[in-house]
Amino acid sequence: MPDFGPAELTVVPLPGHAPEDVVVDADGALWTGLEDGRVVRIDPGIDSADSARVVGRVNGRPLGLTVARDGRLLICVSPGGVLAMDRKTGSTRVLVETADQRTLNFCSNVVELPDGTVYFTESTAKFTVAHFEGAFLEARGDGALFRRDVDGTVTMVANNLYFANGLTLTLDGSALVFAETQARRLSKYWLTGPKVGTVTVLAEYLPAMPDNISTGSGGLIWVAMVTPHNATADALATRAPLLRRLIWALPDRFRPQAKPEVYAVAFHPDSGAAVAGVRMTCADFGEVTGLVEHQGRLWLSSIGFPAVAHCAVPR
Repeated sequence: MPDFGPAELTVVPLPGHAPEDVVVDADGALWTGLEDGRVVRIDPGIDSADSARVVGRVNGRPLGLTVARDGRLLICVSPGGVLAMDRKTGSTRVLVETADQRTLNFCSNVVELPDGTVYFTESTAKFTVAHFEGAFLEARGDGALFRRDVDGTVTMVANNLYFANGLTLTLDGSALVFAETQARRLSKYWLTGPKVGTVTVLAEYLPAMPDNISTGSGGLIWVAMVTPHNATADALATRAPLLRRLIWALPDRFRPQAKPEVYAVAFHPDSGAAVAGVRMTCADFGEVTGLVEHQGRLWLSSIGFPAVAHCAVPR
């Protein structure tokens, strides 16, 4: 991958920790969910804690977000499924809570098509976000991509995914691009054309672990790289189960840890080539898990800091 350099980063503090994803609505406001379940509206242009207002709260950890065609905010939660929140009142209702004849544990990201069909990822069927490391140690590939039709029917369309995570619709509407964090891979699920209903690889063997993704200007696929590739974590995934159980029993500080970098890359939607990006270290921000373009700025969210950040869109 090209050696993308640093950017001039502005950090915007929030009234809570670990905003996992960030999206923009039709009014130009940004939205994110905090570790304690609060959902926050952020006014761009005010680079201080005063820019954020708590609108609602969900049961569980809010993860991936999208703005639906009717203006509601769709929110993935763990444990749990997909919720729909009124952006004015903060009231919520459950959109999906079961799939594959079981209760969902770790919904990760969600998109809605123009016809109202909703697609969402589940990172792992076994663990919740509180124990996400367990999925990496087991390395079973039990993540999946689901479709919710407008009549409420939920269908699994791709399975055996290694920590399915970010999800976005290509600019031309021909495919969904999704990330597998543990596999370090981006793939396309085709919605139209001769490959409809199949999965093809867009980019793989990435040097870092992809998290949430979004479609930017010109159709580029922006990918949040939460942490660089960790050789120790990869090696553990192939070792004997007994060793991995011993690692799981250790205190957190003895397990492989994420490296707090600011790392985001834009991929070409057809070739999978990395064509733009930013990579740097910052004392007040890192572990990027979500991103979205807005008015010439690239907004970033983080699983490791009580803030979002933005920079000029790298060209």
